[in-house]
Amino acid sequence: MTFFTEANARIAAEVIAQYPRPKSAVIPLLHLAQEQEGWVTRDAMVEVAELTGVTPAEVLGTGSFYEMFKFHPVGRYVVNVCTNISCLLLGGEELLHHAEESLGVRSGGTTDDGMFTVEEVECVAACTEAPCFTVNYRYFHRADADTLDVVVADLRAGRSPLARGAQGDDGNLPSHGTLSRLRQHIPDDRRAGVTPPELVTEAPVWLRPSPALAPSTAGVADA
Repeated sequence: MTFFTEANARIAAEVIAQYPRPKSAVIPLLHLAQEQEGWVTRDAMVEVAELTGVTPAEVLGTGSFYEMFKFHPVGRYVVNVCTNISCLLLGGEELLHHAEESLGVRSGGTTDDGMFTVEEVECVAACTEAPCFTVNYRYFHRADADTLDVVVADLRAGRSPLARGAQGDDGNLPSHGTLSRLRQHIPDDRRAGVTPPELVTEAPVWLRPSPALAPSTAGVADA
């Protein structure tokens, strides 16, 4: 029995084909696995390992370096509240405490209905818009307790909070694991760098000088 669905197995094969070595696809395949299940399961790690020619331990070792990969079940919506210096000075810690109290869980916990996981996180690169929190990595800037309450109420009611001004996205807020609704597709004739390094015999095209840009030697006498 395989982990990936039939559709995702086809995507996985396409992703692997974009790299000179299959193991280079470990991280993209982890994202695909998390998009399918909401978190990275043991079965997912085993299958990613088989597809890329590494061990499950190597898959875990790679993925566990990154905060975005979850190796345990999380809520449908992961609420990350930044408490780094800019957010801290402008109320980030108070916002975190409000999230914990209003949702009834401590940081790292998930609500009983499985909808929300609350996490305290380091800088989310929105220091000029502090305090900031994200829901499934969609940003809500200059937030306060009322902002968080409205977002939670929208999600519980099946409405998208993104229409309220979150930047960089539109439409419905997807469940945890979906980073983008647009997937990259590279035609076979447009791929570059898919030859294993040991088989490369000449410089990449982008390193070769263009004849049109070569300096002219017209009128230069032979030495």
